[in-house]
Amino acid sequence: MNAPHARWSDRLAVFDLETTGIDVDVCRIVTAHVGLIGPDGEPLEQHAWLVDPGVEIPTAASLIHGVSTERARADGLPAAQAVAEIIGTLAGLLSRGYPVVAYNASYDLTVLAREAERYGFTPLPSPAPIIDPLVIDRAVDRYRRGKRTLTAAAEHYGVELLDAHDAAADAIAAGRVAQAIARRYPEVAAADLASLHAEQVQWSLEQAENYQAWRRANGEPAFTAVGTWPVR
Repeated sequence: MNAPHARWSDRLAVFDLETTGIDVDVCRIVTAHVGLIGPDGEPLEQHAWLVDPGVEIPTAASLIHGVSTERARADGLPAAQAVAEIIGTLAGLLSRGYPVVAYNASYDLTVLAREAERYGFTPLPSPAPIIDPLVIDRAVDRYRRGKRTLTAAAEHYGVELLDAHDAAADAIAAGRVAQAIARRYPEVAAADLASLHAEQVQWSLEQAENYQAWRRANGEPAFTAVGTWPVR
């Protein structure tokens, strides 16, 4: 379906998860945000979840996103209900023609897919089009030194991010970074969504291969990087 607006960057669905860890195969969702932003990055729709993941939230994770096991158990939705709602909300925005922005999308979308499988739901089917500012930024500004975290990217592109690791703040900032990239790189802004999605699939593979080669050349001969995108 064609997006109901002139440029892909005018209105963007945005998505972010905060979780119990970094291993996509075992970590659980703690908070989530799915929204829609307008041409100036203003929030037009916002959907938020606090989730009881059904497992202990490690202290290291709580220190990052601020949600303790006790709070999640007391105030969070049952995980199965939340996962179903998140999938449904994302599917609804995609069906309306909006691309979904997620920074380091292969993490968030893979976690969501694993959670769907965990609770017996059909995962978000072949999620597309996805806009991943991390993958695109690495492709269009390959040799820039420094970190490529969302915080670093927001600073580089002049996007305000006051509450990093809050799912809403991160999701909206990622969408605004995508819009900033589109403004700075006309070839990205002019790309049709299907082509841009396909390019990101290839860019992610190439970036993983390059990173793997670098790590192996610097003392880790067995290091393996996975570049499958947007779901590992």
